[in-house]
Amino acid sequence: MTRKKYIYVIASVLILTIMAFFFFGKNNKGQQITAPVKKGNFPIEVTTTGELVAKSSEKIYGPAGLRQVQIWQVKIQDIIPDGTVVDSGQYVATLDRTEISNKIKDEETNLEKLESQMTKTRLDTSLELRSARDELINLKYALEEKKITLEQSKYEPPATIRQVEIELEKSQRTLEQAEKNYKLRYQKAVANMQEVAASYNQAQRKLQQLTDVLKQFTVQAPKAGMVIYKRNWDGNKLSVGATLNAWENIVAELPDLSEMISKTYINEIDISKIKVGQHVQIGIDAFPEKKFTGKVIEVANIGEQLQSSNAKVYEVRIVVNEFDSILRPAMTTKNKILTSVLDSVMFIPIEAIFNNDSVTFVYKKDGGSVTRQQVIVGQSNDNEIIIRAGLQIKDEVLLVPPEKADKLSLDLLPKETIAKYKVRPSPVKVQKASVKDSGKTNSPLPATLKK
Repeated sequence: MTRKKYIYVIASVLILTIMAFFFFGKNNKGQQITAPVKKGNFPIEVTTTGELVAKSSEKIYGPAGLRQVQIWQVKIQDIIPDGTVVDSGQYVATLDRTEISNKIKDEETNLEKLESQMTKTRLDTSLELRSARDELINLKYALEEKKITLEQSKYEPPATIRQVEIELEKSQRTLEQAEKNYKLRYQKAVANMQEVAASYNQAQRKLQQLTDVLKQFTVQAPKAGMVIYKRNWDGNKLSVGATLNAWENIVAELPDLSEMISKTYINEIDISKIKVGQHVQIGIDAFPEKKFTGKVIEVANIGEQLQSSNAKVYEVRIVVNEFDSILRPAMTTKNKILTSVLDSVMFIPIEAIFNNDSVTFVYKKDGGSVTRQQVIVGQSNDNEIIIRAGLQIKDEVLLVPPEKADKLSLDLLPKETIAKYKVRPSPVKVQKASVKDSGKTNSPLPATLKK
C-alpha cells in the first residue's frame, strides 16, 4: 500500500507539472505588450540624413589664364589622395600638358617665321630706300647741270635760252616730286616694319603667356590644410582623369575645419516646417556615441531633383555649434530638426496605431479584456503620435494585435466628436489589423500626419 501511495503521489506531481507547463506556457505565449497613454510636451521633429561640409574653405585653383591662351578644358593627370594634410606651397596635383605643349611648339614655329619675315622686310626696305636716295642724288646732279647750261647759254638766241630754262624747271620739278615720293616711301617702310614687329612681339607675348601658364600646370597648396576633392556638377569628386573647364578651374579645396555645416535635403512635404533658426540634434554615423547641437542657417527657396530620385527636395544648411577634431568633411550625419513643441497633449507609441479601412483605432486594454477603440490622431514624430480624442490618461494600449483581433468589437467615437475634429483620411498607410497580424508589430508612421 505504501508503494502504491508513492506511485500515486509521483503521478499526481507529474500531472500537475504538465498542467502547469501548458497553463503558464499558454499565458506566456499570450502575454501582451502594453504602453500607457502619456501627457506632456510633445516635440515635432523632422529627421533627415546630411553630409558634413566646411562652412568656409580656401579654393585650390588650376592655371590662371586658360581662356586667354584658348584652352577650354584640361584633365587631371595626377593628384594626391583625398584628405591629405599639406603645408603651404606643397604639391597637390599635375594637369595634362599635351594641349598646351602643342600650342607652345606651334607658337615657337610661328615666331621663327615672323622673325624671318621681319628680317626680310628690313632688308627689302633698306634696299628700296637706298635706291630712292641714289635717285635723289642723281636728280640733284642733273639739276645742277641744267643750271650750268643755263648760265652758259646767256649768249645764245632767246629760243635756245628759253628751251634751257624749260629743261631746268622740269629738273627742278622732278627733284621735288622725287623728294616727296621718298618721304612717302620712308613712311611706308616704317609702317611695314611696325606691322611685322607688332606681329613678332605679339607672338613673343603669346609664347611667354603659354610658358607662364604651363608653369601653373603643377598645382600647389596656397596654405596649410587638408585637401578635399572638389565635386563637379553631377556630385562626383574630381580625381585622376577628371576634366577641368576654363570657367571653373578649381582642383580641390582646403576646408576650415573649425566650423562645420551639415548639408541636407528636405522633401517637399516637410519643407514648410523648416525655418531658419530652428534647433537641431546632430549625430555622426561614424561615431554614434558623439552628439552635437546645431541650428538651421539657410533654407533653399527653390527645389531640385537629385539623381536617382523622382521627389523634389530643398537644400537645408545646418551649422554645428560645437567643435570636435573628429569632424571631417563628407561624414554622414543624422539631423533631428525641432520644428515645434506642443504643450500638454496626450500621446502614445506610434506602433500602437492601426487602420481598418477609413477608421484609425488602437487596442485598448480594459481590465482583463481588450477592445478596439477608434481614435483621432494628430501630428507625430519618429516614435510617438498625438491622440486628440478616444483615449484617457490612465488608459493602456497594446503595441501588438491580440489573438483573434478581428473578432473584437470596435468602439466608435460619437459623431459630434468626429465632426469637432474634422477628421480627414490619413495620408499615411498604416497596417491593417487582422488575424495574420497577431504577434507582429506594425510599421511606424512617418511624421506626416496633420494636426
